[in-house]
Amino acid sequence: MNTHFSSDMAFRTIALGPYVGQVDRQPNGSILIRSADQLRGSPSRYTEPLLRWARERPEACFIAKRDEQGAWQHLRYGETLEKIRSLGQALRDRGLSPERPLLILSENDIEHALLALAAMHVGVAYVPLSPAYSLLSKDGERVRHAVSLLTPGLVFASDAARYAGAIQAAVPADVELVFTRGGIPGRNCTSFDAMLQTGPTDQVDQEHEAVRPETIAKFLFTSGSTKLPKAVINTHGMMSCNQQMYAQCYPFLSDEPPVLVDWLSWHHTAGGNNNFGLVLFHGGTLYIDDGKPTIDGIAQTIRNLRDVAPTIYITVPKGLDAVVQEMKLDATLRDKFFSRLRLIFPAGAALSGPLKKAVDDLAVAACGARIPMTMGLGMTETAPFAISAHLPDWQAGVIGLPAPGVVVKLVPLDDKFEVRYRGPNVTQGYWRQPDLTKEAFDDEGYFCSGDAARFIDDAVPERGLRFDGRIAEDFKLISGTWVSVGALRAGVIAAGAPYIHDVVITGHDRDTLGMLVFPLPAAAEFTSASGQITDLGGMADNERIRAWAQDLLDRLATQATGSSNRIVRAMVLAEPASMELGEMTDKGSINQQAVLRNRATFVDRLYAIGHDPRVLIARAAN
Repeated sequence: MNTHFSSDMAFRTIALGPYVGQVDRQPNGSILIRSADQLRGSPSRYTEPLLRWARERPEACFIAKRDEQGAWQHLRYGETLEKIRSLGQALRDRGLSPERPLLILSENDIEHALLALAAMHVGVAYVPLSPAYSLLSKDGERVRHAVSLLTPGLVFASDAARYAGAIQAAVPADVELVFTRGGIPGRNCTSFDAMLQTGPTDQVDQEHEAVRPETIAKFLFTSGSTKLPKAVINTHGMMSCNQQMYAQCYPFLSDEPPVLVDWLSWHHTAGGNNNFGLVLFHGGTLYIDDGKPTIDGIAQTIRNLRDVAPTIYITVPKGLDAVVQEMKLDATLRDKFFSRLRLIFPAGAALSGPLKKAVDDLAVAACGARIPMTMGLGMTETAPFAISAHLPDWQAGVIGLPAPGVVVKLVPLDDKFEVRYRGPNVTQGYWRQPDLTKEAFDDEGYFCSGDAARFIDDAVPERGLRFDGRIAEDFKLISGTWVSVGALRAGVIAAGAPYIHDVVITGHDRDTLGMLVFPLPAAAEFTSASGQITDLGGMADNERIRAWAQDLLDRLATQATGSSNRIVRAMVLAEPASMELGEMTDKGSINQQAVLRNRATFVDRLYAIGHDPRVLIARAAN
């Protein structure tokens, strides 16, 4: 599409909450920030909204997913409540509890949702574990770790054949297994349909009434960059008040039930708490997207978006870019996508300026207005909503003000401010790991996030915060110069758009900076028509891509202002980031420390004396 529009084009109108901050500077140098908007009350039990919608809108669709023939299967609010009462009875009959929780190994699907809701409805904790731990790991180490830490009383997976290897390797023989399809010979297996046949008794209602805000709803595992993942305690109160915070920042959600077409995994806090929760809280509909922001997965996402026009679209920038590329070629898809879209939230990673402009241009062409695009900051330990830039015009790095009820403390560390949280949405700690819990909180009870932030405007701190990277990622050159990795990575990704997935910055205890580059498939357009590239290995060796990377490196070096931001060396990687090795999350974001640890030989090659054809040197630095 060649049409370009002015950045002052109007936004589609939506109701957004107050954006007023209060800042208090402490004698010890720390700074407290909070929203002037007071947090209002929220349900004591996470499934209370389900009771409301089952009563008021029993025939409304809650969750939909395609079946094996490609037809949408719909789960309505009324039948959802009926099914979770039966499943809740079955779970209670088995004596499940936080000490013996329900462990779910498989992907997002209707059965997964029903079991999760049933568990929470009757006060049983559950654990959605990353499917990658089971399907991509060769040794099942992380599944074994989860089972050892949690001691589950019941394990669910959708397909017995797919998950049999991980189960046999990690789940004790005496633990009951539940499958939607199939079974494992010699193991204690129950079908999901058999669980559904359980007749609910008054116990279900009694157990539901006994649930309190402090009752544990679920355990969510963190990624674990240098250690095995930690199990973050999520209570009913955390998750419910987090949705109330979201509703006060985005009051338009009450205007009409939200519709999401969503691929974000429920074992992550963004997909499983935020997205699933906002649909449940507001009586909306969640269309489960089996696609992914990958070469192989994006076709399914596009197919789903041709069927369903979302009202809110939450995805990572890589996924948004893939959808944008399709919409540039297909005006019908473009018009459908924007027809009732009211908010875009690019979660989890940096969004480039060119991608933001492309979204704006497509929206104006489709509906005559830009779509509000917002950002924020949160984490698994904050359920996740914690800091919100609920202003219609997204700006690079701006994360905004604390959500209502959250107090953010900025603590000076070296030349940065660490973000620390206190509020009803903050976890009480890590399950059965008291030492790690103690380390995570400071002496005033604030959770230490490891994220850094600075004021958008030091003269007017009430305007809010800008993300300033991860403190643990920053390092010093051998000269003693600090390097702010987050800001540097964001700048490189923006300069290399739309051909870079991510970069990893190198240089700890060395004299110059370098980078390892993960290219996007779009970079293959540098090749000739007769030499199409379908993998990263081909890209790493292609002369045109190397020439593009050399030009990018030269431009960055020329624009640099000193050794802290002058990247001198680069290498285009031939192997994609590995989820099995912890280098990439399911959301597509890169774990800097894991890549540096796993690819230490490539870092050594960057700095080795002598000629290496894969290593690019900035000519401006020669």
